[in-house]
Amino acid sequence: MKNNPLYYAKILLFGEYGIINDSQGLSVPYNYYQGAFKHEAELSETAKRSNQSLWKFFNYLQELQSSGDSLAHFDLEAFRKDLEANYYFDSSIPEGYGVGSSGALCAAIYDRYAINRIDPEADISKENIQKLKQILGQMESYFHGRSSGLDPLICYLKLPVLIQSKDELGTVHIPERLEGKGAIFLLNSGQPGETQPMVNIFMDKMKNEGFRKVMKEQFTKYNDACIAAFLKGDTKPLFNNLKKLSHLVFENFSPMIPHSMKELWQQGIETNAYYLKLCGSGGGGFVLGFTPDYDQAKTLLKGYETELIYRL
Repeated sequence: MKNNPLYYAKILLFGEYGIINDSQGLSVPYNYYQGAFKHEAELSETAKRSNQSLWKFFNYLQELQSSGDSLAHFDLEAFRKDLEANYYFDSSIPEGYGVGSSGALCAAIYDRYAINRIDPEADISKENIQKLKQILGQMESYFHGRSSGLDPLICYLKLPVLIQSKDELGTVHIPERLEGKGAIFLLNSGQPGETQPMVNIFMDKMKNEGFRKVMKEQFTKYNDACIAAFLKGDTKPLFNNLKKLSHLVFENFSPMIPHSMKELWQQGIETNAYYLKLCGSGGGGFVLGFTPDYDQAKTLLKGYETELIYRL
């Protein structure tokens, strides 16, 4: 049995909704928020709620395994004994904020209880990454109704992953953090969001030919250009394409943009001081900000909670 390692949050820098439509995506682990298994003789109220939630997830895995549908084999007896011994998942990752709270939990459960688990330190082949994504997606479907498996994959690998298509993804190196004036940051909308309703809205919009054309011809172009520029550390084309991407999302993804963020979103586009984009499915939680001058952006966003995640 493994000790109690930490599992980090994740941030999808680029590709929200686009990866459903075969655009590229770039996701990175974010260790400011993290979770780990713990146990106590006497559970606090918070720990008790976590333990009770884990029992429900245990039942889900047990049903999958009993039906023969599970893509991985778990030591459910060990899982049950841990739950009886007051184990719980102690996590600082905020739920409904687009940074992988359920992903970290699925990664932790797979890592601890999967039999013949794929070891990310021993064999990180593209074939195994795809297999992991499918297994973890099946696990996370318990929370969202449907999951690509990307979030728990990032949380499990603890490495940046570049998604080139639905069937092609792999780990990637991102540029060293610079000590420049620019930054990528999180902006707190002040309210959690729910993934499934937002995904449902997107799938309904995809039935519209005009929206599909926007996704195929514009979103993919700007999104993939942002990724290419970011991985090269080339900030000028990065910000040029970020402005176009931020404006396109503002015009076409209005239901996904938290109401409290809409004025700020427009302000960024008009002033060029920063550009906002969705962090995960949207509807609430965090939004992502990119700025060539973090101090200037913070001045314009005074009164709102910002969190620096990467220097440009």
